[in-house]
Amino acid sequence: MEEIYTNVLPGSVKELLAYATSVSKIDAEYDLYKQHENRKLYGYKLNNKFIGCIGIELTEQQSCEIKQIAVSPFERRAGIGKRMIDFIFEKHSLSMISAETDQDAVNFYKNIGFTITSLGEKYPGVERFWCECLRTEKVK
Repeated sequence: MEEIYTNVLPGSVKELLAYATSVSKIDAEYDLYKQHENRKLYGYKLNNKFIGCIGIELTEQQSCEIKQIAVSPFERRAGIGKRMIDFIFEKHSLSMISAETDQDAVNFYKNIGFTITSLGEKYPGVERFWCECLRTEKVK
């Protein structure tokens, strides 16, 4: 895993972020990582190519919120998402990681040990979920 803090977002990371946010928002999201010290973006490489990325916002008291997480469709179900989350726990000595997500990704979080709470229909017709994992809960 390596932190991404270049002036120009690498194309392979931009492609990955398109899975986690709308294409029109990628550059604005990356600007937030460059502008705020409490935001960090990390990439996961295989054979010298980024195949996963995770963006976080560090909050107070040893916790963070995952803002984006994405793995190349060709590399999914190989444990890369879990490894990225484990890396974040260790790198920042966190006691808790949280994320807000939709129906498409909620099972990923549930399957690796996050506690899931429905936020209801945050947007018309779209149920959202709050996911939390305490470090004392071992990520599966």
